[in-house]
Amino acid sequence: MNQKTAINPKRHENYPEWYQEVMKAADLAEHSAVRGCMVIKPWGYSIWENMQRVLDHKFKETGHQNAYFPLFIPLSYLQKEAEHVEGFAKECAVVTHHRLETKDGKLVPAGPLDEPLIVRPTSETIIGESFSRWITSYRDLPLLLNQWCNVVRWEMRTRLFLRTTEFLWQEGHTAHATADEALEETMRMLGVYEEFARKTLAIPVIRGEKTPSERFPGAVSTYSIEGMMQDRKALQMGTSHFLGQNFAKSSEIKFQDQSGEMAYAWTTSWGMTTRMIGALIMTHSDDDGLVLPPKIASAHIVIIPIIHKEESRAEVMGCCHSLAGELRHVLFDGKPLVVIVDERDIRSGEKTWGWIKKGVPVRIEVGPRDIAGDSFPVSRRDKPHKETSPLSRGHLVARIGDILEDIQNSLYQKALAYRQAHTKKIDRKEDFYAYFTPANKDQPEIHGGFALAHWCGDPAVEEQIKNDLSVTIRCIPIDGEAEEGICPFTGKKSAERVIYAKSY
Repeated sequence: MNQKTAINPKRHENYPEWYQEVMKAADLAEHSAVRGCMVIKPWGYSIWENMQRVLDHKFKETGHQNAYFPLFIPLSYLQKEAEHVEGFAKECAVVTHHRLETKDGKLVPAGPLDEPLIVRPTSETIIGESFSRWITSYRDLPLLLNQWCNVVRWEMRTRLFLRTTEFLWQEGHTAHATADEALEETMRMLGVYEEFARKTLAIPVIRGEKTPSERFPGAVSTYSIEGMMQDRKALQMGTSHFLGQNFAKSSEIKFQDQSGEMAYAWTTSWGMTTRMIGALIMTHSDDDGLVLPPKIASAHIVIIPIIHKEESRAEVMGCCHSLAGELRHVLFDGKPLVVIVDERDIRSGEKTWGWIKKGVPVRIEVGPRDIAGDSFPVSRRDKPHKETSPLSRGHLVARIGDILEDIQNSLYQKALAYRQAHTKKIDRKEDFYAYFTPANKDQPEIHGGFALAHWCGDPAVEEQIKNDLSVTIRCIPIDGEAEEGICPFTGKKSAERVIYAKSY
């Protein structure tokens, strides 16, 4: 029997369209009048604000301070770092004029700039200029900064939250006296991202190092966290870069060390973006809409009044608001619960489905009979929508923190089980190619997943597999023991297995 769902098409029918429909139904974001850019609506932006709060606290716990640097970067700054500018050249938006004039009834650019300005694609070079003035001695190190801002990368194919021309992010930039300190910082922030994904977003991720072809332009090494979405594709969810002395040399970030000698600093950068909202959607949501882990949800609870007769309105609404007041005094994850009382003048069923599609973790119905019997139907978003558990008011208030924690844990375990079920060790080339090839090309289906296979280190192998299957090495895992073997594509020795997957 084909069960009716709120989202059409379903995930297995058309995953990209399902993704768009979930966002539309949850009222998260929409395309803007500017090609490739998005409008993040209040429900979606509140998720980003929650992410900011959690991450900002973690950054400050690890000794970082927030700052802000210019949106515009002189072209000459980028030219100082050849590999860096080459990596971003095709994505740069360039400002060449500083005013508009009217000509033949139309506004036209006028006042050419002496030097073109690049709209910030990332800030290593502009921040490096400041670091070169601020750092003169080993006593100035380490310098640990972060900024919350927007960036622009001129994308040709865009998808809301996952890849847009303009997006929001944080970018950390640090300078250190030694390579070991900079490497320690690189791995520390990778760990912060992994913990945030696991504990706050309920998304299991794999930490690993990128291959040379996937490194951040100009970096010595790049590390990432990779998650599996429900179409079994990988999503890179955060990166941390050890930049060595490359950017320090191009920006002249020098300091006098303890022996009195001049030395170049060792730098890092690391970032996470609004792409994380896309990760939430694709990891947890279902065919009824958005599903939000309680620790990141825009609201934890919605109370839905059930009023069939006008004479019961005052009693029902009074109970809704007093219950909401009690629940707002409960702390969850160190913060008061966010509770909504839905007073809109629409049918209760319409309210219910609206909140299901928005992903609110807990729904509570309050009607005259519920009040009289002191038994309130409680529904969890991670359970079937018809499943309810009646709880007395006192029991509900006492247990709500445990209920939310259980939802958080169940979403993580479900996502982890999904990833494990679709991760496979592969040792033969023909099995590898079959794993990533749909059985029926006329009816594309969700297939494949993460392939754990050996790689001899030859970049030609990466390029061939990418051309044949649109599959890339997502990372070389850094957790667990390395397993030596034979590369199935060349027959050469391999020091460890890597993660291959299709990706966003």
